[in-house]
Amino acid sequence: MYAAGHGIGPWRAPRAGGIGSARRLLAAVAAVSLVSLGFALGAHGSGEARSTTVVVQPGDTLWSIASEHYPDDDVRVRVQDIEQANGLAGPGIEVGQSLRLPG
Repeated sequence: MYAAGHGIGPWRAPRAGGIGSARRLLAAVAAVSLVSLGFALGAHGSGEARSTTVVVQPGDTLWSIASEHYPDDDVRVRVQDIEQANGLAGPGIEVGQSLRLPG
């Protein structure tokens, strides 16, 4: 038996593409975004900058330190990186000085 009256209508199935579909699509996009972000962070590393500290020995120069610690890289670029990481205005260093070598 079917009841009819004010505020009572026949039951209808939700339309395709309604609010439920939009929520599912939004959840799927969010899940894919989070997984992609996780992979990107995993590929990039933990996010912490790796660095090593060395103490300048007699006869050391920024060039010799850079070429020893970064044998496969362009030494000129690495000398600039060391200068920048330590706030040096130039290549001058002193014996006993601690230098941070960026990763």
